[in-house]
Amino acid sequence: MTSSQFSLPLGPVMVDIAGKSLTDHERERLMHPQVGGVILFSRNYDSFEQVKALTAEIHALRSPPLLIAVDHEGGRVQRFKQGFTRIPPMRELGRIWDENQKQALQKAEWCGWILAAELRACGVDFSFTPVLDLDFERCAVIGNRAFHRDPSVVAQLVHALQIGLRKGGMPTVGKHFPGHGYVNEDSHHEVPVDQRSLAELMADDIEPYRQLIPHGLTSVMPAHVIYPQVDSQPAGFSRVWLHDILRQQMGFDGVIFSDDLCMEGASVAGENITDRAVAALEAGCDMVLVCNRPDQADELLRKLHWHISPVSLARLGRMHGHPHPASLTQLHEDPHFAKAVHEIGAIGLASADLPFPPVGEA
Repeated sequence: MTSSQFSLPLGPVMVDIAGKSLTDHERERLMHPQVGGVILFSRNYDSFEQVKALTAEIHALRSPPLLIAVDHEGGRVQRFKQGFTRIPPMRELGRIWDENQKQALQKAEWCGWILAAELRACGVDFSFTPVLDLDFERCAVIGNRAFHRDPSVVAQLVHALQIGLRKGGMPTVGKHFPGHGYVNEDSHHEVPVDQRSLAELMADDIEPYRQLIPHGLTSVMPAHVIYPQVDSQPAGFSRVWLHDILRQQMGFDGVIFSDDLCMEGASVAGENITDRAVAALEAGCDMVLVCNRPDQADELLRKLHWHISPVSLARLGRMHGHPHPASLTQLHEDPHFAKAVHEIGAIGLASADLPFPPVGEA
């Protein structure tokens, strides 16, 4: 521990910051005992060296260090671009699979390795990736973020991506459990409702989770979607989904992150941010996200009194990125890494810059 660090266990709240460096108020916020992590967005990035300095300052505040995350899936959801390899939309890997399965698996592993290694080189612990939603071609907010319509294909491609992520020093976040791809509505702005039965969901959308949990899926983010044939609450606020099904029935023992509590899809869980956070934590989330609303983050930290369990603390500890000795320059000079970058560089980038809904999506 350095002299500037305070010993303070991780709290259950992940917050964001406004710009490319910390303000005094943000430093104070990040020292709050209920805070456990920081999510970065495009507004926080100017250059590799700038974001590396930012993550170093955040990590130096406390011991154990706060978790630092980012939405960096590839395609239209890639927060850091200048100086980083452009990762293709995951649907492109599914299209390659339909032509050449072996090639698709290799490229998926390379995508995971590149994504993780570059982010770890600048101090980010993990990305909220991969998307396990199925490609029903009906949900615009998911769209080409999904790998494939076939759940078995999704599981195999994600497993390969996960191998690459681990090679780059990064854990995984499967989202959005049990599945956001079937509904038309965007949970940023509406409360989606999926009328399918549990049996239908288990046979289709949930199958990738079932296959990947034994292979080390580190964490899960549930959807702000209501499945009324299972429970009246959205999955992220439902003890039926998170405890009874995901933990007990499916044997998942990793971290459960809420999706952004400021999204409209979270509104049914409570009128104010504190009610939403308590509902998510009581349902089984280990950490809750508050994005793009610093006023609500401060309100939550004033009012939330949540005693995080030792089990949750142990789970969250697994989300720290593993040491990765290579700098970004060293990575790009590595011939194996350079080959991987070259091989994925031309995949589907024409579709990488499609418009994307508000940046609060995690």
